[in-house]
Amino acid sequence: MNTDWKKLKLSYSGLPTWDSFIPYILEILNNGEETTRKVIVDRVLDYLGLPDDLRSKEYSKSESGQSILANRIGFALADLYKANAINRPKRAVYQITEKGNSLLTKYGDALTTEILQEQPEHKAYMEELELRNKRSKEKAGNSLEDQVSFTPSDAGDNPQEIVEKLINEQNNEVEIELLNKLRETDPIFFEKLVVKLLDTMGYSGKNGNVTVTTQSNDGGIDGIINQDPLGTSTVYLQVKRYAEQNVVGRPAVQGFYGALASVNADRGVFITTSSFSKGALEFAKNQGIVLIDGIQLTELMIEYKVGVEPAQEYVVYQINYDDFESEE
Repeated sequence: MNTDWKKLKLSYSGLPTWDSFIPYILEILNNGEETTRKVIVDRVLDYLGLPDDLRSKEYSKSESGQSILANRIGFALADLYKANAINRPKRAVYQITEKGNSLLTKYGDALTTEILQEQPEHKAYMEELELRNKRSKEKAGNSLEDQVSFTPSDAGDNPQEIVEKLINEQNNEVEIELLNKLRETDPIFFEKLVVKLLDTMGYSGKNGNVTVTTQSNDGGIDGIINQDPLGTSTVYLQVKRYAEQNVVGRPAVQGFYGALASVNADRGVFITTSSFSKGALEFAKNQGIVLIDGIQLTELMIEYKVGVEPAQEYVVYQINYDDFESEE
């Protein structure tokens, strides 16, 4: 592995480009330990011998306090995550995966973002992100082009719309990571989290309650929402923590319908971290069963702030014309 930063691909400013850090992040993570982002930045820069004056450079007018190089390593971490070369077991903590070790062994310091983008995991990530961005655009009725380019030709675009689009796209990436986290959780914990979401959404009503059934005696029902104190209005849940490729088919939804019939229920919600087959969707449509797939689940979690928290808030100001009105 190269250890001289001057041999990396450099930008016009003379600093290494973000993608040039990709193999070196894997190199300093190859011992398998869980490492914070700050430690990764320091170790990579130490490994490549970056001088202090370059390490301390910041973007002009930056209020984040983050150096340019730390920012660029952050972009490299994001691309590695998309290719499943690293994972995030905790907030701002990273760990190399088997995929990452394999890529490092095969390519060494010749590993590039182009190679990452050819990995099946990276392609699947980008396909899901494209789908989420499309859904966000349809929801917002956004007429902007798919790609935002800050050039003079964009002078006629509404800056606020551009900012909103960028925020939506960032949140969509968070949703993808959130869905991956849900698929890794313990099934019981996942059921409790889903029940918490529906409670937060107001399904339990003013004086109702939500419960998670015991595994040994759930009868195909994972959660119960009593929307009033007497339990006269009840919603039953089935929750499946499935991998992306494990599509929920018609038989599973029919089984849930049978479980609802056994308790004389006419309303149910079936939630999964994967998706539903066409047959499942058709059956549920006529049986009073609401189906929520992984994408819609994480959209709701973002909307109702369950499992997530605000990272940064930005305020857009406008003139308060009332302050300029003369008093009579």
